Amino acid sequence: MSRFPYLRHPISFSGAVIAVLSAALFIVFFVAESMGMHTNPYMGMVFFILLPTMFIAGLLLIPLGVWRQRRRAAAGKGELLWPTINLNTSRHRQVVGTVMVLTVMNVIIVSLAAYSGLHYMDSTAFCGTVCHEVMEPQHTAFQASAHARVGCVQCHIGPGASWFVQSKLSGTRQIFAVNLNTFPRPIPSPVHNLRPARETCEQCHWPEKFHGDKVVTRREYGDDEANTPTETVLQLHVGGGADELRRATGIHWHTSAAHTIEYIATDAKREHIPWVRVTEKDGTVREYVAEGTPEEELAKGERRQMDCVDCHNRTGHPFATTPQRAVDRALAAGELPGDLPFARAQSVAALAGTYDSKAAALDAIAASLRSYYRTEQSAAYMGRRPDVERVVAATQELYRRNVFTTMKVGFGTYTDNLGHMDFPGCFRCHDDNHKTKDGRVISQSCDLCHTIR
Repeated sequence: MSRFPYLRHPISFSGAVIAVLSAALFIVFFVAESMGMHTNPYMGMVFFILLPTMFIAGLLLIPLGVWRQRRRAAAGKGELLWPTINLNTSRHRQVVGTVMVLTVMNVIIVSLAAYSGLHYMDSTAFCGTVCHEVMEPQHTAFQASAHARVGCVQCHIGPGASWFVQSKLSGTRQIFAVNLNTFPRPIPSPVHNLRPARETCEQCHWPEKFHGDKVVTRREYGDDEANTPTETVLQLHVGGGADELRRATGIHWHTSAAHTIEYIATDAKREHIPWVRVTEKDGTVREYVAEGTPEEELAKGERRQMDCVDCHNRTGHPFATTPQRAVDRALAAGELPGDLPFARAQSVAALAGTYDSKAAALDAIAASLRSYYRTEQSAAYMGRRPDVERVVAATQELYRRNVFTTMKVGFGTYTDNLGHMDFPGCFRCHDDNHKTKDGRVISQSCDLCHTIR
């Protein structure tokens, strides 16, 4: 320190100590993270945000101390002397001991507070309710999804510190958008900076696991008095596999580790996919291009490796694609009384109306349904009033789940790529129009994925 007299100032010395310790701890943790020895996102917050912040603060303290020391020298005050601590003196020992104990207690308190705060910010309640208007559609749909018990961060962040930091930086931008009221309505989908499903979904789901076939019954109902049901029984070829014993087959062939599928989408919603490439493990490559696609269109598109969410894109936040789909599912689940005359037709008509607000919609739905049964189906209204009220309550609930006027979300706002009934889905690629140079095509044959029984 004698060679650098201006660094003798306590502020400069403290800054140097903080910077050196922060840098050393950061390097150690970075090496451990790179070697896969650490995956806790909360510790990642400490090491990838707190330590760099402390490092920068330490660096800033050094010139501040130099400046203050130079001012002292210019004023003729000389060097600032450090206080003398003599641990042989009981008074000094008591002060030092008290300071050390209080420092440890303060570090523990601040650490616990920081951990609790970070833990709350990663909770589903925080994600879904703090930014209520913005996230209300997604949070409502999430609560009705098959993943309702899976925390938001497990899919949107996953393990590891790097994605944790990226999510917090993205969250900072979103906070500004909310406070400045500049966020889009509706929130765009898909999320283009979403972590790959291989690092999130596949922590629980196993694409190479062979599932065989799965029988699914789809029920639709008529608009006649009896709400006549129609059943379609599908034998889905889920398949899977691709290890040394079983080759990949069926629908899950698309995400098998036996090969890599890449595609180029030329629109933000990934609905238009003119180029597909399949790379086998042995290096064989097949490129399929939709006829009439210009090269410049492909050059501007988004290139992506196919994973789970390219088909299961609404699995965490499902919305009914049409009022008819919503009512059919409610009838199949017993939420609506299927034997009440014209229950399907009237519920669909009520949901298809245009309303200025949620409150106005709920009132209008109740009024229209009660008025219809009171005037057109008086016998049912008088004899089955509880069932009429069930229709009212269930239809209102379907509206609450799927329509959010302030966010401009309604039936069909978000595409659902699982299947091909209301959106292109499978037919984005399976259209008999994507061809290789040697004439091979991506087939549109129904039997590739399912058999109608």
